[in-house]
Amino acid sequence: MGGVGRLFGAIAVTAVFCIPIGVSLWALLDCVRHPQWAWALSGRRQVVWLVAILFGFVSVIGGLLISGWYLVRIRPVVAATERGALPD
Repeated sequence: MGGVGRLFGAIAVTAVFCIPIGVSLWALLDCVRHPQWAWALSGRRQVVWLVAILFGFVSVIGGLLISGWYLVRIRPVVAATERGALPD
């Protein structure tokens, strides 16, 4: 049973360490998905956020912060603009 427990422990640790990469990858793919006109109308710059998220891959904590900020603050504004709601 010791080998199975160590295997599950290794899987759990690997899953925890993959969370920052997964969040950063989610933010990166979402950033690319929105059209350029939605970014322009929302007053945000797609290239800046792409570079920032890619830079976040280098630093794990920075990646979580940058990607989290994008997903919570920037993404809703760009998505709403894409749906037709212009920001104030």
